[in-house]
Amino acid sequence: MLTNFQLPEDIATLKVVVLTGAGISAESGLKTFRDNNGLWENHAVEAVATPEGFEQKPSLVYRFYNERRQQLLSPEVKPNAAHYALAKLEAKLADNLWIVTQNVDNLHQRAGSNNVLHMHGSLLSARCLQSQKNVETFSNIDGTSRCSCCQPSSKMRPDIVWFGEIPKHMERIESLLMEADLFVSIGTSGTVYPAAGFVNLANHYQVHSVELNLEPSEGVTRFAEKHYGSASRVVDEFVEQLLKGC
Repeated sequence: MLTNFQLPEDIATLKVVVLTGAGISAESGLKTFRDNNGLWENHAVEAVATPEGFEQKPSLVYRFYNERRQQLLSPEVKPNAAHYALAKLEAKLADNLWIVTQNVDNLHQRAGSNNVLHMHGSLLSARCLQSQKNVETFSNIDGTSRCSCCQPSSKMRPDIVWFGEIPKHMERIESLLMEADLFVSIGTSGTVYPAAGFVNLANHYQVHSVELNLEPSEGVTRFAEKHYGSASRVVDEFVEQLLKGC
């Protein structure tokens, strides 16, 4: 692993940006939202993942994300070896490692990672419709849920970035990629932008790029190197070899 890339003598100085997608959470018993037909848990994307869908049928959208949240909080869903491997790498690199995740679960944090940017929001967060401030929540929300940040209090919505909305932390992500030595993409399809374009930014800034995936993504040709297999295996192997100074 890591061909044509020179590791620094002190591994702790290595600056790494990791992008994670649904593939890293699939082995944790967490269903991916979208199936091969483009449906989200048997619902059309337009119905549950757009501002228009929320406006037209908020009860359906609330129920959809409440069910996803409860699944995430179920005892069966736990971090896997890939999540723990990244937490182990962060323990060595500290603030030189940042995880940018497309996932809306908290499995990275549960494994011990602290430097996590949720570009698509979080199931464990609700957002005020008026102030756009978010608040952590482990309970169901619905049309009667109200914020505590406004007077009078305002309605809340799932703190999820829907299609047509701008992902979070974009300036921070580009800044991190600009300064990185290594960009690692894990468990992503390479079809959802802007995340699918991060490898282009990495290449632009001459950052060494690596794809770790179950199978080649649509952007496979843009990566300097790639390794395939289950996330729990290839991520763990990659981190172990990285820490050994391969």
